[in-house]
This record gives sequence, C-alpha cells and structure tokens, in this order.
Amino acid sequence: MANHSKWASRFSDKLEQFLFSFRIVILSLFALATAVMATFASQLHVDASFSKMIPLKHPYMQTFVKYRDEFGNADRIAIALIAKDDNMFSAEFFTTLRQMTDAVFFIPGVDRSQVYSLVTPNVRYTEIVEDGLIGGNVVPSNLELNQEGFELVRENAIKAGIVGSLVATDFSGALISARLQEFHPDTGERLDYFDVAAELEKIRASAEAESDVNVHIIGFPTLVNEIRNGATNVALFFGIAFLITGVFLYLYTHSIWLVVIPLVCSLVAVVWQLGAMTALGYGIDPMSLLVPFLIFAIGVSHGVQMISSLRDKVSHGDTSLQAARSTFRRLLLPSSVALVSDTIGFLTIALIEVQVIQEIAIAASLGVASIILTNLILLPITLSFLDEKAVNSNYVAQLENFLKPIWNLLSRFAHRSPAAVVIVLTLVLLLAAFPFATRVKIGDQHAGVPELRSNSVYNVDTAQIISRFDAGLDSLSVITETQPEGCTEWEIMQTLNRFEWHMQNVEGVKSVQGMAGVARKVTAGLNEGSLKWQALSRNSYILAQSVSFVPTTSGLLNSNCSVMPVIVYTTDHKASTIERIVDAVWAFQEDNQTGDIRFLLAAGNVGVMAATNEEVKASQFPILGYVFLAVAVLCLISFRSLAATVCIIVPLSVVSVFAYALMAHLEIGLKISTLPVVALGVGIGVDYGIYIYGRVRSHLERGLSFAEAYERTLATTGVGVAFTGLTLAAGVVTWIFAPLAFQADMGIMLTFMFFVNMLGAIVLLPALGAWLIRGRLSKNARNLSDSFPIN
Repeated sequence: MANHSKWASRFSDKLEQFLFSFRIVILSLFALATAVMATFASQLHVDASFSKMIPLKHPYMQTFVKYRDEFGNADRIAIALIAKDDNMFSAEFFTTLRQMTDAVFFIPGVDRSQVYSLVTPNVRYTEIVEDGLIGGNVVPSNLELNQEGFELVRENAIKAGIVGSLVATDFSGALISARLQEFHPDTGERLDYFDVAAELEKIRASAEAESDVNVHIIGFPTLVNEIRNGATNVALFFGIAFLITGVFLYLYTHSIWLVVIPLVCSLVAVVWQLGAMTALGYGIDPMSLLVPFLIFAIGVSHGVQMISSLRDKVSHGDTSLQAARSTFRRLLLPSSVALVSDTIGFLTIALIEVQVIQEIAIAASLGVASIILTNLILLPITLSFLDEKAVNSNYVAQLENFLKPIWNLLSRFAHRSPAAVVIVLTLVLLLAAFPFATRVKIGDQHAGVPELRSNSVYNVDTAQIISRFDAGLDSLSVITETQPEGCTEWEIMQTLNRFEWHMQNVEGVKSVQGMAGVARKVTAGLNEGSLKWQALSRNSYILAQSVSFVPTTSGLLNSNCSVMPVIVYTTDHKASTIERIVDAVWAFQEDNQTGDIRFLLAAGNVGVMAATNEEVKASQFPILGYVFLAVAVLCLISFRSLAATVCIIVPLSVVSVFAYALMAHLEIGLKISTLPVVALGVGIGVDYGIYIYGRVRSHLERGLSFAEAYERTLATTGVGVAFTGLTLAAGVVTWIFAPLAFQADMGIMLTFMFFVNMLGAIVLLPALGAWLIRGRLSKNARNLSDSFPIN
C-alpha cells in the first residue's frame, strides 16, 4: 500500500509539473487538435438505416434474415390516395393513381418486383364461371374511365380480395405498397433514406397540386425524414440551454471569463466528439442527436466544480496559477473516477446488440473521453492565466453570506436525528415508487410513432391509413416451416388454418393472411362459391388445385411450398400489443407441437420491434447491474471505504427507481431513444456524489466530525453541485416545447434526473454518512489521500 501511495504521489506530482510547465505548448496543441476535429465535425452527416435498428443476433431476426430474399424485408412504404369527396371512382383519381404508381416504381432503391397497386399487373383476380376459371388484372389495361368501367374495377377488387389492403374499405381511396432495397441499385452504396423521402414528398406535392386527392405516406424514410426535420430545432433548443447555462454561470460567478472558459471547454469536448465520429467513419443517427447535449451537460457539471475550487483557493490568498495547480491535484482523483464511471455507463449500452444503440454508446463514450482531456487539462490550464481579480471579487463573499443560512439548514442532515428522518422518508417514497417503477414497458406505449407529436404529419397519415385500410404498415410475419409440398397435406393445412383463426381472435390483430385462408376461399370459388365448400379438403389433389392459384410473389409461400408465412396485420405497434401477439404465437406453438409444422418468429416491421423490445428487456437490468458494479468498484478503489461507497451508490439507486416510476407515469417506454438518458442519470448522479464525498473526506482528515466536514463542504463543492443541478435542469426544461415528442419526453426526464440527483447528493448522501461514516479516516484512506493531495 505504501509503495502504491508513493507511486501515485510521484505520478500526480510529475503530471502536474509537466502540464503547468508547458502551458502555452499544451494550449497550442489543444487549439490545433480542435481545429482538426472541427474540420472533421463539419463533414458529419445524418446517417439513418433500417438495418441499424435490427438486433441481428436475436432469434427472430435470424429467421428474418434467413427468409429476407424470398419474402422481402420489413422496410416497406405505403402511399394512400384518398379522394377528397371520399369516392375513388373518377377519371381524375385513376389517372393520378397510375401516375403515382409509375413514379414510385422508378424511385431509386424501390424493389420494383415488390410494388403493388390497384393498377399494377401483379394485382389480379380469379373468378369461377360456367366454362371454368377466368382471371385478369383488377384494372384492365384498356379500362374505360366511365361509370361502367368503374363498376368493373369495384367487382374485380372484391373478387381479388384486396378491399382493405390495396383498396379502402369504404372505396374512398387506394394504396400503393412498395418494399425498399438496402442498397442503391446504381451506386451499390447504402440507400439514402432522405433521398427516398424527398422523392416521396415530390410525388405527394405533385399529386395534391394537380388533382383533387389527399396523399398520406408512411414508412421508415418518411419517418426518419420528419424526425430529422424536427431535430433541426435541437440546435435551437441547444442554443437556448447554452444561453441559460451562461446566465446561471454569470449569476454564480459575476465574471465573464468564468462563464466563457468552462462553456468553451465543454463545447470543445462536443466538437471533438463529433469530429471523432466522422474520423472513425460514423454518421449521426436521428435517434442520437441528443447525445452532444448530454456531453455538454457533463462537461458543464465538471467545469463548475473546477470553478468552485479555484475561487475558494483564490479567496484564501492563492494566485490563479497556484489555485489552478491545487485544483488540478484535488480534483484529479474524483474527476477521473466520475468520468470513468460515465464512460462505463455509456459503454454498457453497447451490450445491446443493435447497431444504432452501439453507435450511441460509442458517440457518448467518445464525448466523455473528450471531457477527460478538456476538463481535467484544458480547463485548469486556461484558468491559470486569469487575473486574480477576475476570479475573486466582493461578490464571492456576498454570495457566501447569502447562502450561509441555506447551508446551515442543509448541514443538519449530517446529524443523526435529522438524518434518520431523511432516511425513513426516502424509504417511504421508495416503497411508494417501486410498484410504478416495475410497470415500465419496453417499447412504444402509444399508437403511431411516439417520437413524433400526435398532430405530426406522419402520425396523421398513419391514423388516416389505419382508419380506411385493414392492412396497414404494421405487420408481423410468422414463418411456418414444413415439408416440401406441405400445402397439399390436409393435416398441415388444417393446423395452419387453426393458427390463422387463433391469431385473428387476438386483441390488437386487424387481419390475417395465410395460405389456409386463401385455399378455403379458392375451394369455395371452385364450387360455385358455396359456403359449404369454404373448408380445407382432405383430398390432396383438391388442395393442390386450390393453392395453385397463389403465386410466390404473394409472399404466402415459397417455390416448393415448404415455407408458408402467415402475415398478421396489427392495429398498432404498442409494446402491449406486440407482447400479446407474440405470446399468442408461442402459446399456439406450445399447444400444437408437431414435427410436421413449425412456427417461427418473425418478419415484418412488428417482428423487428418485437425482437428489439425483447433485446432491450433482456439487457436493461444486466446493464444497470454492470454500471452500479463498476461505480462501486471504482469508489472502493478510490476511497478505500465501504461506507463511502454505500453513501454514493444508494442515492443513485433511489433516483433510478424514481426515474423508472416517472417513466411509467408518463407512459414513456424504455427503448433506443431513452436508453442513453438512463445511463446519463447514473453518470451525473455519481459525479455529484463523488465530488461531495471527496471534499468531505478532505475535512475529515483534519480531524473534523462528519457533520462539521459536511457543513464546510457545502460552502464550496455543495454550492457547485446545487448550482449545476439547477442550471442543467433549467436548460433542458425548455425541451418540453420541442416539436419532437421524444425530445420533450427527454426534457422532462433529464430535468427530473438533474434535479433529483442533486438533491440525493446534498441531502441523502450526508444522511447516510451521518450513520455510516466516522469522523476519522482509516489508515488506507489516509494513505490514498496522500497520493492525491486535496489541500
């Protein structure tokens, strides 16, 4: 232990001497590096990809990938044309429909074999007549656009069974459905969804300007495009938060330099983060646009501690250079521990094997790594050049006198009797919050897209399509594997038929399409439409005849009929809906175990969401466990005190439970866009706790009681923690008015976590310390403190 202490002491001394001996050189290197990183950051692009949202190693997605080439991927767009008079049967409507279908067909990235519309030749009907069977296109190529022709289209649409899928149930409009390829067919590069969205918006604008129709478009390209458009306001709200932080900093310091320097250092960290992302070949996903602000917030948090310590030293007679060097030594240990804890918190998110989440983890970790350099090196060196008058002023003494009654009140929590009241009250609140915390859902909690406001264009379009069509964009494909030519075996088809009926009666299912249902309808059609024949024949030849009318392009079977997907269209993609449908599939599989047919999940966009939700659900508690374990280990290594570790960890745990309870109350699901905030809550909280205890420990070493040590801590570190919590909360509370719903939700969550973590550090931590920490440090702790001088 002694050897370790001497080595650590020599290391800290040499590092301090080196850094402050070459201040100009180091500042020049920082300026050069920032210029380089700013150049890289200027090239940063928004990178959205459907495949990045898929947990490819999840069993559902392995099934999805296995059959993606045969049955298409889950990346589908739907364009609905609705006549303004709610009557689609007009020459203008059909002309517009054909023009829009052609326009969609030629959008780069659209799989042309998977474009379906009322007017495409792959949408056909079959009819039983006296002479046998006849069929043809639902909309004949020589269609006369008159009343007689429209009646023919109506009849053909009903015969084809596309009312509700490609034709509105009330015949007010028609749908164009298309699947997207993952790569651009001409360049071979990853498909640019924003280009696709731009083309779709051109089609919308042209159709609505030239005809009497309303156009509604849903799909991943339009979704991420609208999120990106809304996210442009992130810069505005970032600017507002920046100004609020600056105003609060000035109210705290009454020094322009002490406002500008920490803000600039925090911005440098953000620039480095964005530049590093570009240098490593990453873009920024719309879901991760809030990460730079999180990095800025962490930077400000650490910067305020640096300012508080510097002012304290200067007010006691040190020069700015002496104060900066002393502050560097005192904060090296707690800052390093806090920032390493932040980094671990973000890196653990990468355990969820979804590319977009892993990129968020990388981005956040790069940001924290940047803060380690900007806040532990750049900030104190820059502050060392300030004139003492810019740091110490009469305002410092006035502020101390103003806040002294508040600190006297808060210091009572470090005495055992008031501390017991705080601990009991915390336990009561914890018991009240815990039942709500357990109700947090994984995934979306509302219909439509919860990242957007309910009145957003995308959600309005979604509502219109759902209200007029049975088969919307939300679908889950259950892959049924069986023997070759399984569709001619009655036992297999009967099991499939019962499965389709089973799923049709699950709450949240809008409609079901499968080979068994199609075969029953065809069999009835082959027998004059008799209802008595709308059943599956036990005769394999009749079954073969019935299924022979179903092409492989329908997506309901493969070439040898050994795989027959059942497509389940859902009313929405709420987490509860998805969970209920998935449970129904597994329940049927459990009750109908047979070697002849096997039901596998899943394809379709709902299948992707189901896999993502399960991945998040399986990972959330291990991730939190790893974060808390890492923080605990770091605290034990740093402070050599189990009691101190408990005092730091317990408030974090309590606030995490409160945060989960708030999410449940606000119906905010735990998913890709909310995971970084959960990690940030632990990161910011541990920063507060480590700084508070680090300062308390320095006073304990002087022989003070815990209550006295905490009272003195409040005047320096405590005011910094309180100020940071209030400033950051005030900065993000404005996000409630953001156009993106998920940004507004995150504004509420971050405001809560910034503020409550601050309360935990200055109220609950000393209450626990009053009972757990003695007024004298152990020998090990004293040895460690010698390695990192605090005075």
